[in-house]
Amino acid sequence: MEESVKLNMWGYQVATSSQACVSAINSYCHQVTHFTSPPSLSVLIYGRKRSVILEALAHDNQCVLANILAAHFLYSPDSSRALTCLHAAESRLDHATLYEKLVFDAISYLLSEDRDDDVALEMHSKLLKEFPRDLVSLKRAQVLCFYMGLPGLSLSLIQQVLPQNEGQNYIYGMLAFPLLELGRMEDAEKAASRGFEINKQDIWSQHALCHVLQYKCCFREAVKFMEECSSSWCSASSFMLTHNWWHAAICYLEGNAPRQRVLEIYDNYIWKELDKNDSMKAEVYLNAAGLLLRLCVRGELDICGDRLKLLSECLTNQENWYIEWHFDVLIVWTLAKSGEISKAEDLLKGLKNRFLRMTKGKQQIMKRGMMLAEALYAYGIGDEKHGLDLLDPDFDATDYKIIGASDEQVDVFNEVWYNMLLNTGKALKAIEVLEKQIKKRDGVPYLWRLLERGYKLANKPEEKIASEKATSLESRYFN
Repeated sequence: MEESVKLNMWGYQVATSSQACVSAINSYCHQVTHFTSPPSLSVLIYGRKRSVILEALAHDNQCVLANILAAHFLYSPDSSRALTCLHAAESRLDHATLYEKLVFDAISYLLSEDRDDDVALEMHSKLLKEFPRDLVSLKRAQVLCFYMGLPGLSLSLIQQVLPQNEGQNYIYGMLAFPLLELGRMEDAEKAASRGFEINKQDIWSQHALCHVLQYKCCFREAVKFMEECSSSWCSASSFMLTHNWWHAAICYLEGNAPRQRVLEIYDNYIWKELDKNDSMKAEVYLNAAGLLLRLCVRGELDICGDRLKLLSECLTNQENWYIEWHFDVLIVWTLAKSGEISKAEDLLKGLKNRFLRMTKGKQQIMKRGMMLAEALYAYGIGDEKHGLDLLDPDFDATDYKIIGASDEQVDVFNEVWYNMLLNTGKALKAIEVLEKQIKKRDGVPYLWRLLERGYKLANKPEEKIASEKATSLESRYFN
């Protein structure tokens, strides 16, 4: 007769007599630790086989761990079924191990409607102190930190469990991300390289290394690295697959490659993902919208043909709304820019209503997200003066990461701001912020072109220097 307690992949006890149940739980954990991405479209983004957790229930529908993990997985797409799993887990807590009880406490609170994110983090921290090898719980804590704009706390949590996970798969990719967000590029590169050495298929380590190369303006190297790694992305979630290709496209764009290369990635590796039966459409639309906005700020939407129109038609479907703030901001711009004004206004109104229903504390955190959505609407309809007025006088998109976006994802909003400054005649302010930005990343041709415009508008002799620098860089990477 089998034992009533089994060990999961972390070596922690699970109350079940079914080894098949534990094997399914382990497969699910692999999906989460391997393929989860902070810019999530639900609580977490999973690998393409994320539904494997439901197999665990088929083998043992009374297992507390299987039920609570299934509740977490089902919460966004099927909340009623998620609640059934949640209640099933709760009803069996007397039979659960300490590990299962702490996981239950952390996830059940995470799924509560009136949750306090600080409390949710405390519960995950408590869980990780007792069971530091549970990288799935660590991943959930990382996502919470990401949306709270707390990369320092995210790093502390990882450092807390690192001694018990030395040499383990995926831990170094997780370590690299908060280091990136804190601007510690050398440390992030070391962590991601270690993760890549352990497992060349670790998409999160690959992704972090691309971030580093992109930041260092090594665009050719970044594209080459990502394209060489791309064969390992076939089992990744729609988000992770299209997001990694989004990174490659942005590197082509920043490196002034022929725009056809950017559009080929959009068509063949982002939009084409929609043709797959198991694709998650919202995850694809987010990366598609982010790339088209990049082309728009460069004045290159004309080369996109009907791509924006096709995307906008998809995003009028309100099933894609209110999933996350970053996505909503991009949807507002997409709808406004493509002429779907009433739909854009409906979404904006809905966001305002949701904002007003937040607690005062949450409103204080999210007011920047609300302002950004309004500014992108104004930018989309061509009212750039109003869009500029909505943003802080010393706007910096890195202060807006609470919408659920990384440095590279929010950087496009800086580009929007630079353009609005120039287009409304605020050349001196544009020059000031562009010179500051170029000190951080002086290898981006587009920034030099914007600075050239600023100098020209202000009748400054430095225009020629900026033009020559831009021309030199434009011929450097892919020509």
